[in-house]
Amino acid sequence: MIEAAKQKKFQIILCKSQSRFTRDMELVEKYIHGLFPIWGIRFIAVADNADTEVKGNKKARQINGLVNEWYLEDLSENVRMVFDLKRREGKYIGGFPIYGYRKDPADKNHIIPDPEAAEVVRQIYQWSLEGHGRQNIAYLLNQRGIPNPTRYKTERGWTCNHPIKNDCGLWNKVTVGRILTNEMYTGVMIQGRRRKVSYKSKVIIDTPESKWYRVEGTHEAIIDRATFEAVQRGLKLRTRTDGTGETHLLAGLVKCADCGSTMSKCSNGKRAYLRCKLYADSGSQKLCARHSVRLDQLIDLISERIRYYVQTYYQLDPKDLQPQKDTRREALEQEQKSLSAQMEKRSQALKTLYLDRVAGILSEGQFVELNQTFLDEKGCLERRLTSIQEELAEREHSEDRTDLMERAQELLKLETVPRELVIGLIDRIEIGEKDPITGRQEIKVFWKF
Repeated sequence: MIEAAKQKKFQIILCKSQSRFTRDMELVEKYIHGLFPIWGIRFIAVADNADTEVKGNKKARQINGLVNEWYLEDLSENVRMVFDLKRREGKYIGGFPIYGYRKDPADKNHIIPDPEAAEVVRQIYQWSLEGHGRQNIAYLLNQRGIPNPTRYKTERGWTCNHPIKNDCGLWNKVTVGRILTNEMYTGVMIQGRRRKVSYKSKVIIDTPESKWYRVEGTHEAIIDRATFEAVQRGLKLRTRTDGTGETHLLAGLVKCADCGSTMSKCSNGKRAYLRCKLYADSGSQKLCARHSVRLDQLIDLISERIRYYVQTYYQLDPKDLQPQKDTRREALEQEQKSLSAQMEKRSQALKTLYLDRVAGILSEGQFVELNQTFLDEKGCLERRLTSIQEELAEREHSEDRTDLMERAQELLKLETVPRELVIGLIDRIEIGEKDPITGRQEIKVFWKF
């Protein structure tokens, strides 16, 4: 209508009231008192007795504009108060829950775990505990053909505000990082992280953490608190991978005893060493000594101390080995059914695509592009199905309780110390400079217990 008015295709705009045209005072001045007279448009609001052809009527229109804007502002505040009340009560008011959850069919303000996605979230946390970086976790997810959260929602018919790119729903390190740092997976409802500047603006700003709405125990946790905190400790350590996507066992924990900087990893081609980062980065004028230590020997030393503490202070209780419900198998089987259904849809889509090409509905270029897209998506699904089938086959050969006891005893030997255990037990390791005469080097371990 505005474009037609600009082109002078009509002469009058007739409204029931001025508020039907706009409640924004800025737009009242811009159009009714600014552009419409220039374009030769007469504005009439019947209920308000507003008419731009009547002299002395302008002040009444401006007063109407102010009243209408005040009403809109009051309405916005009332709606916000209702939403804030629901947030304080721990009720979920978002359009779609975070990946891993879905809305409870019986209560739209309550969320419940989505079995298939929840299992992916658990796997992401497990990989992080094992020392995999965010980029490497994204690579592992893509290798398994697992669709990213946006693609996952779209495949289930859930409306999504984010555009879908032709990338088979690939993961990236940003998405993985958001999942690894979201406390909602522990059963805590967190809302109000972002807000609009005002009802008149679409600009969204971040809210200080002190103003977030945080309510404990509002929904079932996917990740237990201990696991979540262990992952956060690992993420806070400033670590770098060695090109494989994994960090070494002590990454981020080893410090220089003199300057306190984190020791960086280096290699002479045969062995890996740790040395003071300040020494490595200070160029010709060294600001600190080398403090070099062989990485394999340090790992062996720390691993031995951890084994000693575990074997000395922990006694295995057979009650700890009670068989648990195999939720992993259930999730895999459910995902297998879902992927099989998606495979069938892709096959049907390819048949329809071919018929559209024969009928001339699609050009050859469109057919080739769409056909390749469906084939790529089908390939991703096939790879993930193969991976699921292999894992299910391995689970068919599960050990009995006696074998489980033996495996638990072997685990206590800690032949390979897991990184999450190191992060949980050690605050830092300080490396002193090696004595040039005696060759002795002081190593201090600061434990968390």
